[in-house]
Parts: sequence; structure tokens; C-alpha cells
Amino acid sequence: MTGHIIVGIDVGGTFTDIVAVDRLAGSFHYFKLPSTRENPATAALEGFRRVLEIAAAPAASVSSFTHGTTVATNAVLEGRHAKTAYVTTAGFRDVLELARQRRPHLWNLDKPKPSHVALRDARLEIDERLDARGSVVSPLRDEAIAALVEQLEKSNAQAVAVCLLHSYANPAHEQRIVQALRRAYPDVFVCSSSEVVGEFREYERFCSTVLNASLLPVMDRYLGALQDGVRDLGTTAQVAVMQSNGGTMSATAARQRPIGTFLSGPAAGVVGAIAVGRAVEHERFVTFDMGGTSTDVCLVEDSNAPIRRDQTVAGMPVRTPTVDIHTVGAGGGSIAWVDEGGLLKVGPQSAGARPGPACYGHGGTEPTVSDANVLLGRLNPVGLLDGRLEMDLDAAKRALESRIGERLGLEPEAAAIGILEIVNANMVQAIRVVSVERGHDPRDFALMAFGGAGPLHAADIAAELGIDTVIIPARPGLLCAQGLLHSDRRADFSRTRIMPLAQDASEPLRHLADELDAMRGAWSQTEGLSEHTVQSEYAADLRYLGQDFELIVPFSREKLSDDGFIRSLIEAFHAAHHEHYGYASPGKTVEIVAMRLTAVAPAPSLPATPRPPSTDGKRIGERAVWFKETGRVTTPVYDRARLGAGTSLTGPALLEQMDSTIVVPPRMRMRVTDGGDIVMNRPTGKES
Repeated sequence: MTGHIIVGIDVGGTFTDIVAVDRLAGSFHYFKLPSTRENPATAALEGFRRVLEIAAAPAASVSSFTHGTTVATNAVLEGRHAKTAYVTTAGFRDVLELARQRRPHLWNLDKPKPSHVALRDARLEIDERLDARGSVVSPLRDEAIAALVEQLEKSNAQAVAVCLLHSYANPAHEQRIVQALRRAYPDVFVCSSSEVVGEFREYERFCSTVLNASLLPVMDRYLGALQDGVRDLGTTAQVAVMQSNGGTMSATAARQRPIGTFLSGPAAGVVGAIAVGRAVEHERFVTFDMGGTSTDVCLVEDSNAPIRRDQTVAGMPVRTPTVDIHTVGAGGGSIAWVDEGGLLKVGPQSAGARPGPACYGHGGTEPTVSDANVLLGRLNPVGLLDGRLEMDLDAAKRALESRIGERLGLEPEAAAIGILEIVNANMVQAIRVVSVERGHDPRDFALMAFGGAGPLHAADIAAELGIDTVIIPARPGLLCAQGLLHSDRRADFSRTRIMPLAQDASEPLRHLADELDAMRGAWSQTEGLSEHTVQSEYAADLRYLGQDFELIVPFSREKLSDDGFIRSLIEAFHAAHHEHYGYASPGKTVEIVAMRLTAVAPAPSLPATPRPPSTDGKRIGERAVWFKETGRVTTPVYDRARLGAGTSLTGPALLEQMDSTIVVPPRMRMRVTDGGDIVMNRPTGKES
């Protein structure tokens, strides 16, 4: 069998994680190394080479290479995007500034507004106008395009976003401008709003397009270098990139639409968690992905990742389907500090991979969450990553003492305890955002903990929230990389058409569906997919006449031609409105705003990896570990790899593995499942 190796590589802010699966032998191979922030491709390619060595597989045997990246997100947050010009209809130059006229800090008059990616002197207007149905009100003249081309030369822009009013209804004017700019400036990256977000609401559409344009040069360079590096290692496999929507796209598509990658790695973690949830027969859980830089949480019901239509990046809306993930700046590398009022704070600043926490011994002097965990015995004070990362306990103690203890009059251990309590409180609040604030009781869910630091804190987080069950995947520190291999190829298409849902709407709706089908067909061909392997899901954005928000209501394409289709769609909307808002208005007119199609090509299933039941399971050591319930207590340490299926333990215990450490508090019970995952249960009232 040729091409039997599939590889997933997730580049995080602190570590780069690699998983290779030999589908012929049914084996999994793992590697983890510090990220190279100055050029993330360096660590990705080095990890790729190392994991192939571990698997004893030639690069030519790789059939699939899927990548999770933070390059686009970091470029926006750190202002490393390209210089971008913005072309719009005359009179709409300041849409980006006016926004929705909502102040993010309503009562803080001194808070400066964040500057937009396209600065005002790089915003150009052109005379043309369409109405909401796409009819020409003011024509676009050749001389206006010529003048625009001349203006643009003075801007020295590296990228251009063409954003005209109502182009979602008729993209012809945008297309003419894009063609002219590409002819005049072949080295400048150009995109249009009708290509990026073919939906109404100009502010969100324009912002998304400008952000996309600003990232085109950044992602083109990065993914181009990654693709070249993969080829140089001897692999001909197509490089795929994880999207925010929980699916993948080709690297070629990602170079054209980088805004689809903003939550690339975290979305892969949710996909991987759902696969683990199915294996341990849990459909309702909260994901808790704590890495070195941040923590991502998501509430999963019925084994489905919740999708929202947009997200906010650096204060700007991005209109693209996204797994509903909430992120806080709390990770193993989060820096602890004392503010001007003498209060201890943790994060959002991170020590990253270099210099990293003080305990890494790379010259870091700022105390971090990892330093606190080392001092309290929860992390191995000798080394991590199977000994490849040596730890410096004394450096951690010095950092805690000099930066926290001396300022607050605390011993290093007390400072470390305070850091853990604060970072745990931050993460508990993040979980409440996706559960309590949205009408869910976290006690009705399990907690799925992963990321390199997640299992260290999971039991404490669960106790604070009243969650009884904690699930730890077999490879928690590599689950995002493994989730890449579970992710389907996916694309989301939409067409705006605002009209009442009356009987005479049947023909326009069928026409909309045909347009979406054509878009899906073109995508399948571009991605090299067979049409018969692509599954399609249809939905309509509906609202009551006069509302300015919509609900997405799924429907069956096969029933679109039925006589009762319009009536059944209206009834489904009434039911959805009642479920979301507690009431419905059957007498009101319902209108459609847009039709959507999600196209999915399922990923091949991964081989099962049953855990053998017969291993010695003996402890490999013990050390004094601090627990909230007991203080310092001598705690047995186990090698997780030697705990076979069916193994049960009662805490206190530490389970160490290459990619993470699991803390089992006193009286908490854990067992190893047949697949090697761990399920922990808090003691009942009588046992506690």
C-alpha cells in the first residue's frame, strides 16, 4: 500500500505537536518540540522530519499532510500584516470607522479606538452604485477605474480590498476593478468582498475583506515556504490547512482566504475531543484546552461542534463560520505579575517557547504558571518531553521569590499557590461564559481536558464547577494535532436574497439552491474531490419582517420542490424562534435573508488503538505534591504508558507522559478505558 502515512502538525504559541498515523500498520507516532516563533515553518518541518524517523517511514509514503496554524491570528494581533488599501463606493470611505456605532468601552472616554488595518489615507473611493437587488444606479466608467489605478500607485500598498456597496447581489463592478488592478499591479495581492463574504451588511463584509487582503502576502509567504519545505523532504502529498469551521481546506485555498484560519488549532482540538467523546460514550462535555499560551473552551452537545457565523479578531468582526470557542490568556507560560495596587495577576502575557518559563532554564526570569506547578511538585522537577526538556527548579523558585514573593511578602510556595488559584479562577470563568451565560448548567456535562497543561488543572476546575466526570484523552498534549486527522474537508457557501416567504418564493429559492450547487461543484473540482463523496447540508437565514437578526433553519434539498415546502420552512422557523427566544409570532410575515450550503468530504477513519490490559502499572517514583484539599502530601508517580486498559487508581497520584502530566487529587477515582483514555470521577458526598 503506497501513501499509507497521514500526518497532522499543529503549531501553537509554545509547542509544535506532530502526529503520524501508519494506516497500514495501524500505529500512531508522536513528537513534540518548542515552536519557532520567528518562523513557525521551521519547527513544523523539523517535527515532520523527526516523526517520520520515529515511524521509520520514507517521506514518499505520506499521503496526507494537515496543518493547524496561528500565523494569521498572530499577524493581526501583533500588527505584522501587509500595508493594505481599501477601495469602496463613493461616500462609504469611513464605514470601517463608523462601524455599528457601539463603543467597546462605553464609559471610558479616554480609551483610544483601535486603528483599523486599512488606514484612512489608504482608503480610496470610486464613483459607481448598485441598489440592493444588484441593479445599476450609477455605472462604473473606465475612466474612473483608470483614475483609481493611478491613485493606488501612490499608496505603496501590498494588498488591496475591493469593497463595493451591494456587490453580494451583483459582483460585476468589483470584478472589473479587481481585473484592472491585477493587470496594473501583478505583484500586489487583490481580493473582493463578493469573493470573500458574499453576504449583505456592508460593515462586516468590508472588515472581513480588508482583514483577508492584509493577510494574503503573509499567508502566501508562509504556506508557500511550508509547501516547498514539505516537497524538499520528499513528500508529494497535498498540504491541507485547518479552518475555524472545524474542517480543512487546501493550502492553495488558504492562501486565498486566510481569514478562515483564525481558530485553526483550537477548532482541531474540538474535533479531536468529539472523537474521544464518542470512544468513551460521552456526547455532552466542555472542552478545556490549556496550552502554553492560552486556554480554549467549547461546549459540545450531541457530539456536535457548535458553529457561529462570525467572530471578532483584534476588535474587528470577521464574517466566516467558526467553531464557537471562547479563549482566555491563561496557559502554562502565562506570566504572573503584581499590579500597581499590589494585586497578584496572571496573564495574558506569556513567556512563549523562548525564553519560556524560568523552569525551562533558557534564561527566563518571569514567574509563570509552569513555575508554580514545578515548585508545588505537580510538574516533574527534573525534565519533561521524555527528558528532552530539562527543568530548573531553582530558577523557578528564584523567579517566584524575586518577582512575587518579595513584593507581596510571601514565601515562594505561597506565591505559587496564589498563582494557581488565580489562573484556575480565570479558566473557571471562561467555562461559565460558554455554559452558565448561555443557559447551560456545567454540572450536566463532563470536562474534556487536553493541551499540555489541561490535565494539570482539570480536577481543580471540575471541582470548582461541580462537574463530576473528567475525561483525559490518551495523548492530551497532542490532541489538536490528532484532531487534524479527524477533520473533514469542508466549505461553506452562501447567497443573499431578501424576500418574504410566500408561495411565489419557490422558484427563486430553487434558483438560489442551484447557484449554491454550482459553487459546490466548482469547489469540489478545485479541491480534487469526487462529487459523489461530498455531502451537502442546506439552511436558510430567516427572520420576522422588521427584525434585524436571523435564525439559521436547516432544510432538505430534496423537499425544495414539494408543494408544502414553504409552509414547512415557516413552521420550522416559528419553532426555532420559540426555542431561542421563548415566543413565536405565527401571524407575522417571515422573510428569507440568505441561503447556505455546507459541503463536506468526510475524512477517512483512523485505525483503532486498543490499550493492552496486561502491563505492570507499578509506580515509578513519588514526590511531595501540593493539593488544595490536603496541602503537601507524598504522592505516587506513575508512567501512564504502563497503565493498561482497566487499570483503576484512587488519588492522590500523578500520571506522567511525554506530552502532559495528569494530577489526580486525593479520593478522586480514575480508570483507563479500552482505548487508553482516562475517565476520572470525583467522590460522591458520602466518599468525600
